[in-house]
Amino acid sequence: MKQFRALAAGAGAYRGLIAATIGLAALAGANLGAGILGAAAILEQILPRGPERATRTLGDLARDLDGRLGGLVPDGLISALPTEPFAAVVALMAALGALTVWGTVVNYAHAHAAMTVVARFARDLRQRVHAHAVRLSVSDVGRLGATNLGVHVVNDAGQVAAGLGALLNKTLIQVSKAAGALAMALVLDYRVTLAALIVAPLLYQVMRKTGTRVRRATRRGLEASAEMYRATREVAEQLRMVKCCGAEGRETAAFAGLSAGALEQELRVRRARALGPPVVELVALLTLGVLMVVTSKAIIDGSADLGGVLLTLASLGIAASCLKPLTGLAHELQAAEASAARIAGVLGMPVEPGHEAGLPELARHSRSIELRGVWYTYPGASGPALRGASLRISAGQTVAVVGPNGSGKTTLLSLIPRLIDPDERAGAEAGGGGGGGGGAVLIDGVDVRGVAVGSLRAQIAVVTQETMLFRGTVRSNLAYGAPGATDEEIERAARQARAHEFIAARPGGYAAAVGEGGAGFSGGQRQRMAIARAVLRRPAILLLDEATSMIDADSERHISDALDEFAAGRTCLIVAHRLSTVVHADTIVVMEAGRVVDQGAHAELLARCPTYRLIAENQLVRQEASGSGAAGLGAAAGA
Repeated sequence: MKQFRALAAGAGAYRGLIAATIGLAALAGANLGAGILGAAAILEQILPRGPERATRTLGDLARDLDGRLGGLVPDGLISALPTEPFAAVVALMAALGALTVWGTVVNYAHAHAAMTVVARFARDLRQRVHAHAVRLSVSDVGRLGATNLGVHVVNDAGQVAAGLGALLNKTLIQVSKAAGALAMALVLDYRVTLAALIVAPLLYQVMRKTGTRVRRATRRGLEASAEMYRATREVAEQLRMVKCCGAEGRETAAFAGLSAGALEQELRVRRARALGPPVVELVALLTLGVLMVVTSKAIIDGSADLGGVLLTLASLGIAASCLKPLTGLAHELQAAEASAARIAGVLGMPVEPGHEAGLPELARHSRSIELRGVWYTYPGASGPALRGASLRISAGQTVAVVGPNGSGKTTLLSLIPRLIDPDERAGAEAGGGGGGGGGAVLIDGVDVRGVAVGSLRAQIAVVTQETMLFRGTVRSNLAYGAPGATDEEIERAARQARAHEFIAARPGGYAAAVGEGGAGFSGGQRQRMAIARAVLRRPAILLLDEATSMIDADSERHISDALDEFAAGRTCLIVAHRLSTVVHADTIVVMEAGRVVDQGAHAELLARCPTYRLIAENQLVRQEASGSGAAGLGAAAGA
């Protein structure tokens, strides 16, 4: 239970509520004990234990109790008690009724306090996991998987909170009530009570064994549930492809297999949980049977009286009934431990570097961007994506990056905002690159690993081919990278990206709702909104990764002039397949197999670089429509 205890310690922020929960549980236990004591007094009145005690009054019983409690019962209360047996019974019943009402109030207050702690703890734990997850590196989140991350934040955190709830809301009050009942049983007949407690170690072992089985099955069940979430999400995201390929049946069959696996794990959990209560009940009934035989012999022999034995057995029965719900406690805690271990795995992952306190801020980019002998290998890949790549870009330049698929173009761009870091490699293997064995990325001569990553990314805007919009409004999406932007600034950026027209035409305009993943907008519209988002950031560095691939030639021509103006004075790197984009860049960088193999102007590279010549002939898309080619796309490249 190590991981669960570590996470549950976070509930310490609510010490006051927890103290109230404990106090109310203790009060509930004392209330039950007082009720049993009242029942004992009633039996004393209606079942006198022998002729010599037939005339014992309620006051006599109170004096006996006062002697056992060391004089805690006030004399005034004892003298005020009725002496007539029936009046005493009526008074005791009234007192028991008042205790019942008071106990109901205490139970409600305890449950409310406990559930408040659990609800706030669940909120805090989910926020903690989410806050940590968004600070993980992109590669770590990729390995973890978006579906698994969602399961950890929502389901696993909820399961841990449920375990805490089992302790605070169920265990505390049930144990307190059982303790009150056992205390009364000890007062009434300690020998019978101690004999009944002999079976406690056996009951503990039963709960321990079944709890271990629950933890293992729960862990496997959580993994199976995550697979179902993943499959459902994939089908929903790729539903067009599923339908076009006629794969509905295959996907249904695949999900049925996952569902069957999840069902098997769920049944294992339920079988393990179902085993505990009947075993505990069997042991309890056998124990009760033995005690009844022994006490019956004592009553017949005259060494024990019927009223005392009945009250003792009743008290033990009440204690057992209070503890019976706890037979599932070990199961709930083991399930919580399985989820806690999964959450601990996420919280144990290191956050991406660059967030450490005390790191200097990166000054506004003004001179150069440089990659020195950079090597990078994706986790699990068979070989490096970059192999000693070196490149220097002067501030204000527009650089087009071209190369075959898999040559490392996108990887190179990902290094600049420090979404990934160069490998840690031996200097000789890396070819002697600066700033460490795997090379370095420098902006204005400063290694980006030595500055606050927030100050680096604040200077960069990125537009990719796979444009992602968030659920919300058009306005919130455009201002995502500049949350303080005014409505005027947002509209100005949209006009520059030629997005204002289609935004204004929608009901609600900039307040129009955006569905999940940008549902309701075409690919070209989403990309223009992404370009507007980049414009609004006013970055020093602009990274475009196939950013205009889903915009038709006519739209691209319309936004070219505005993007030319926006790109002035900014350093721009573009991964593009359009010939006009490449031709009008200040410099063209050619990549192959993770290396920068050449760079220069279009005509120079055609003459001397076979790789570029092949790309130009076979890959780069030529614009054939008159007036929509070089000028417009060249300007877009400049953005």
